[in-house]
Amino acid sequence: MIGCQAEAERKTSGAKLNLPDLIGDLAQIPDHRRYGRVTAVLGMLLEVGGVPESLAVGGRCDVVGRYGTRVPCEVVGFRNNRALAMPFDAIDGIGLGCKAEIANSAPVVYPHIGWLGRVVNALGEPIDGKGPLPRGNVAYKLRSPPPPAHTRRRVKGKVDLGVRAINTFLSCCRGQRMGIFAGSGVGKSVLLSMMARYTEADVTVIGLIGERGREVQEFIEDDLGPEGLARACVVVATSDESPLLRRQAAYLTLAVSEFFRDLDRDVLCLMDSVTRFAMAQREIGLAAGEPPASKGYTSTVFAELPRLLERAGPGCGAGSITGLFTVLVDGDDHNEPIADAVRGILDGHIVLDRSIAERGRYPAINILRSISRTMPGCNSDEENALVAAARAHLAVYEDMAELIRLGAYRTGSDPKVDEAIAYNPALERFLGQKKGDRADLASGYADLAQILGVA
Repeated sequence: MIGCQAEAERKTSGAKLNLPDLIGDLAQIPDHRRYGRVTAVLGMLLEVGGVPESLAVGGRCDVVGRYGTRVPCEVVGFRNNRALAMPFDAIDGIGLGCKAEIANSAPVVYPHIGWLGRVVNALGEPIDGKGPLPRGNVAYKLRSPPPPAHTRRRVKGKVDLGVRAINTFLSCCRGQRMGIFAGSGVGKSVLLSMMARYTEADVTVIGLIGERGREVQEFIEDDLGPEGLARACVVVATSDESPLLRRQAAYLTLAVSEFFRDLDRDVLCLMDSVTRFAMAQREIGLAAGEPPASKGYTSTVFAELPRLLERAGPGCGAGSITGLFTVLVDGDDHNEPIADAVRGILDGHIVLDRSIAERGRYPAINILRSISRTMPGCNSDEENALVAAARAHLAVYEDMAELIRLGAYRTGSDPKVDEAIAYNPALERFLGQKKGDRADLASGYADLAQILGVA
């Protein structure tokens, strides 16, 4: 029960000061400073010598440049008794002999309930022009482990995501983790914005990892809107930022989600995208000299993915993190390495199909290729039977689609095909939904039952 006790202690954050936490913070203040010197600059890496015993992988140091600038760095490896440090920012002004001041504490963040309605960068700094962020009393590690498996509650109870096709055919339970798999330009970001705006979850934490800078403001103002932003915290790292910042934005997204979970809130964690997190980790690994394993991805990529994604899920208390993570499939290949690895970690997957988008139905969810692994246990027997009947009609129509379009199928040849053809127009209308429309859980099953003529 150690994990549950730790979470219970964190719930005082945002309320009153916790004396043991304050004593712990004071104990971390060093009585002296250690520093090394830059001995080489190799592409994206700085070699730091003089204090290898004071550094560890994942540790931090600040390099002081020629013009007084301070560049934060993270240690990503060691070579020839020297630390390999990767900078979070540009290394202009950094040269041989520059001082590297060693940080004595692990990277942490201090979330606060006042972060709702705010937009922050990967370092937890405000970028929305609304003034400074309030600071919580409890430090959350950026790379904290998930709660122990044996102390976690089970996944139960459906969460309304506001999207009819997902609510009905791919019902998502509280604490479930789902992947949204799609190629570029098929509607992942719009689907995420619909869920962020219409969900019934208490808090939404959105991580935009490696996002196009032009689209960030459009997403916040047009897609998310003031109503969605009011109960959300948005973490942004654009594509032009360093791989360390893009990776850290993903860690920060989960750390903020854990903070609200520990306050017994039901959190909806949306991340776009896991693929860009993996690409950032690949850049870091290759720069440190790690050999590529599969399609250029290093072995640490596949080790970091479960460590990141397992942090979402039910907690030990009443709170939970329901995670939806987008995966940008390369060339619409849903079996590429990252998609294959993520699909094996998560509790289900939602596949967006380009061919469906091309014929004008949005969201372009391919119901037959998508699955929610926890849905059968959260649905009633009647709901499961209703969804199974609708899926059967969609599958039959999909099998005969080419013959039907060519006019080669004759009505009356097969009663099941005739039924599928009769139901298909209504089912297609049911699966489509405009960005400005909201659908709730109850009405979805009621509408589907009406289409199939089930009492």
